[in-house]
Amino acid sequence: MRSRLPAFRHAPALFAGLLLLGLTPLTARAGDEHAHHHHHHHAASAVSRSETSVVLPRVSLRSQDGATLVLADALDDGRPVLLNFIYTSCTAICPPMTRIFAEVQEGLGADRQRVRLVSVSIDPEQDTPRRLKDYARQFGAAEPWLFLTGSTAASTAVQKAFNSYRPDKMGHTPVSFLRRGPGQPWVRLDGLAQAGDILRELRPMLPPRP
Repeated sequence: MRSRLPAFRHAPALFAGLLLLGLTPLTARAGDEHAHHHHHHHAASAVSRSETSVVLPRVSLRSQDGATLVLADALDDGRPVLLNFIYTSCTAICPPMTRIFAEVQEGLGADRQRVRLVSVSIDPEQDTPRRLKDYARQFGAAEPWLFLTGSTAASTAVQKAFNSYRPDKMGHTPVSFLRRGPGQPWVRLDGLAQAGDILRELRPMLPPRP
């Protein structure tokens, strides 16, 4: 009696060929998906902590409200600073990074105004102040959280100052920076640091209330 599954006649040979290549059907599929999910991989990476010195470039940027400001002056107003790099069309790590910053801001409670949050766009050609304002609204961002954009040269200079520059925006990785005050070292958290992790670093940076 003739087999009713002729499509499987050559399956053993096909499977043997895959084995010769060091692959199984599952690993072959995983390899195909690796490139597609490379950008997502960073979100699951462990968080590592280090301290670094940063020389802030004297560049002008524009806030989500359209105001022009010098980055160094905006960051050196005496408050602790929490900073990251995002872009609004990012669908991988930027939404969770921004959500976590929103959770930090909420978690600060009455101390919210005492911490300067900053998100710098790495896609300034697309991220206009209006687009950043819409993006900030989606996450419930409130003062004094700045979303900054500007020229490509200015954005690149800031990224390079923080040793976070990637030529391709799709290659950027999750990283958060915290600083107690002007002239102090920056704490660098590589990986998708959660709100609790950031708050544990941030709260000791707050000066005592008078």
